Amino acid sequence: MTLEKQLINKSYYQTFMEGNEKVHPIRVLGEMYVAEQQNEVPDLTYIRFAQGEVYFLNKDYEAAIFKWENIPNELGPWAQKNMADAYFELDLLSNAEDFYKAIETESDVLKTEVLLQLFSLYIQRGKLEMAVDSIKNAVHLNPDYPDVTDMARGFFEEHSDWGNAVELAVNEAIRTESLSWFEVLHSYVEQGRTAKIEPNYFSEALVTLFKTDEAHFESLSAAMWNSYKQNDLYFSWLKEFNHLLLNIEPGRSHTWQQLSELYKDTYFELINGKHLIRDLSHLIPNHLSNWIKIAAPSHTLVSAAAVLAWSEIFPSNIDASAVSEAESLVSQSVRYQDGMEEGFKLFETVMKWAKEKGVLMGERFEWMVRELLDLDSNHLLIAGSASNGKSSFVNTLLGEELMGDATSASVLFKDADEAEIHAITDEDVRSISDLEDFRQSAEKSQHTLIHCKMPVSFLQENRLALIDTPGLAGQSKFRNGAFQYLHLADSMLFVLNADSPLTDKELDMVVRMREQAPELPIHFLLSKMDRVPNSQDAMELVEETASRINTYFPKAKVFAFSTHYESQSQLKELSAFIRSMMDGRKLKEERTAKVLYYIKKSIKFLLEKRVEMENSLIDTIKWNEEMVTKLTGAINQLSDMEEEKVRTIKKSYSKIKDEMRQDLKKKIPELLRNSSELVTEDSDFGKIHDELNDEMNKRIHEYIEETVLPDFHVSIQDWIAESEGEFKDSQAYLNEMSESFNELYGEEKVTLDCDFKVLDDWRRDADRMTRGSVQLEKVNILNRFSPSQFLLKSAGKLLGAIPQNKGMLHNKYKQYIENEDYSEIAESITDKFMQQFELFEKSLERDIKMFFRNPFDVLNKTVEETHEEIEENKQSLSDMRKNPEIYRDPLTLFELKLRQFEWMTTAGERVKEYR
Repeated sequence: MTLEKQLINKSYYQTFMEGNEKVHPIRVLGEMYVAEQQNEVPDLTYIRFAQGEVYFLNKDYEAAIFKWENIPNELGPWAQKNMADAYFELDLLSNAEDFYKAIETESDVLKTEVLLQLFSLYIQRGKLEMAVDSIKNAVHLNPDYPDVTDMARGFFEEHSDWGNAVELAVNEAIRTESLSWFEVLHSYVEQGRTAKIEPNYFSEALVTLFKTDEAHFESLSAAMWNSYKQNDLYFSWLKEFNHLLLNIEPGRSHTWQQLSELYKDTYFELINGKHLIRDLSHLIPNHLSNWIKIAAPSHTLVSAAAVLAWSEIFPSNIDASAVSEAESLVSQSVRYQDGMEEGFKLFETVMKWAKEKGVLMGERFEWMVRELLDLDSNHLLIAGSASNGKSSFVNTLLGEELMGDATSASVLFKDADEAEIHAITDEDVRSISDLEDFRQSAEKSQHTLIHCKMPVSFLQENRLALIDTPGLAGQSKFRNGAFQYLHLADSMLFVLNADSPLTDKELDMVVRMREQAPELPIHFLLSKMDRVPNSQDAMELVEETASRINTYFPKAKVFAFSTHYESQSQLKELSAFIRSMMDGRKLKEERTAKVLYYIKKSIKFLLEKRVEMENSLIDTIKWNEEMVTKLTGAINQLSDMEEEKVRTIKKSYSKIKDEMRQDLKKKIPELLRNSSELVTEDSDFGKIHDELNDEMNKRIHEYIEETVLPDFHVSIQDWIAESEGEFKDSQAYLNEMSESFNELYGEEKVTLDCDFKVLDDWRRDADRMTRGSVQLEKVNILNRFSPSQFLLKSAGKLLGAIPQNKGMLHNKYKQYIENEDYSEIAESITDKFMQQFELFEKSLERDIKMFFRNPFDVLNKTVEETHEEIEENKQSLSDMRKNPEIYRDPLTLFELKLRQFEWMTTAGERVKEYR
């Protein structure tokens, strides 16, 4: 046993026990101590050190401390450490800590032991942070010290200190290159303990593991990949790992199945349209370069196609050697067999994205692509001019008269046990219930496709689906008919008339079709052959027609047909003709290309739609701004109209009211003066003033009730009628204004209805003011306190009883009544009577504004809504211009994926130029 081990285990004393094994160490050391003292220069330090160990081992800690207190030689630091151990055992932890910290030594072993003791002490005292520092220092100082790293790992795990646990595992894995530590790290990764740590922290460990064991490297890398996939450090991981892999150059000696799968899944996740290209451009090139190097055999083609697709869409982004290798791998690979299914998934992804952006491709378009997945039926497109017997030919195949020359829609016939018919437009899919509905739907629109499933023996026997397109009568019909379904068809049969086969116009049509679908096999059917006089002429006609056709279409075949030929024999020959059209064809490969064509068409449409949407927003903003100007002008016109009607109607009413006022002010004094006739010499002059006052009030009341109000009633009714005419003129003008705006809007958006209930309110108020008895207060006309009235009344009372004075009083009263100034009385009565008419006049402006209130509300609300729409569209336009990549990038990535599928589905042959 080495000295250091003896000192660690406190067994140094055994060096003094040789030959005295059976004697107790205390006795042996005691005798040696006494003997040493006899020497001239005694050195008792070694014996005292050994005695301290024995006392310690026998739990006499105080005696041990006493022995170790004065050890000045090389054992001094160990003695100090042992004293600290003794204090530790006595539970005097503070003293122990002080002694441990005071030790000064060059021995790494002693330093390590001190750190481990402090580690235990701090745990016992609950000072976990200091315990962490102690054990970390011990590991750093002497990682090979027995159990030190295991102690550290156990402590970190026990206290869930995963940061230090991971750090320990990483450092030890790098230092020792031991798979056991890499396995510990692997377990931490799988437990999610490393997910928040920057990926570059693990690079050195991964490089070390790669050099040690490639299988374990792949396993740990895959675990980290899946861990980071769940958080924000995912892109950092991809960047770091791809950089790492580029530098270590993994070879083909190991099959990288896990990593290859992760590279594949990650690549397709990155280009699924949810990320912007600027966020991917720094990742993908290295990602693809690495993938193609480590791709498993099952991923060789897909990785190579991904490299080629990316290099085409983003030239110069990928290393030329990777592109060269990819080209070589694609040329040597077998064609990808799942291209149609994968392509359709991409198509669905594009359609879903388009719908999220509010761009609809149409039900008919999506249905056509889905129809391509049905490999049980060959799609034969029938085209030709309406007069060439095309409908008769189709009806012959169907076995009943379904199609006519007036058909506008295209019809797809498929065999089925039960009849089921749907009309498919860009907007919806509608079920068709009966033959009449079918014929009406077929004649309606060129943009309708009718899907007719029904029992048809010819279609069943030949595994055929028939696409009957409208007769081609010109360029417009051509573009809206057969042209739309060229890429849905597997073959085309162009119907010619035996009377004039392949006219220049027909040739032009067919050539244009071939230009639009170069891969579509085109064949010809010569109809109405029964019009040819004899069989020899018929044969010559077929040969001449075939020869002319083959000049332009070398592979085209010609079939002679007539509805008058023997039906079964002719159908049998036609079946053989159709089978010959399909001989040697690889339907799934062709359909795959068609699905990819429709994806390409969709992406192109959506890219163009982006420009169209921006232009549409600009046009909409401009149009709405013009509408705001028009609406504001309309509001101003309405305000002018309202003011004019207020002025006109109020003026008319004021004229009637003022005339009534003037009449009262003129008539009342006249009525009062005429009351003098009531005064006679027989009158009781003591009471005459009261009688006259009553009579005067009565005459005024009767005049107002019997003359003034009836006349006013007639006048105000006429005024209401005139006002109604004014209102109707206004409403007629507003109706024209509404029509003008609604024509501009293309919908019934503006309705400027005025409130004619105002007239009913006026009629009710007019009746209330002019019908029934007049409620006027009795006016004091002759009982007022004035000098003339006072003298007259007094004279009447004093002299009225004397007969000879009555004549004089009679004359005086008459003179007074006839000559009195009644203007003040007339003014007072008129003012009181006219109050209600003046109140009514004051409400006219409010009522007229109520009449126009709804048009104002409608126009103002429309202006407000238009302003809001302008701001929304401006914001949308700003966002669109500010971040065009939000719309453009997903489409570019869809195009990237499409191009990859094109490489994969044409592997092993020269791929066509990407159009």
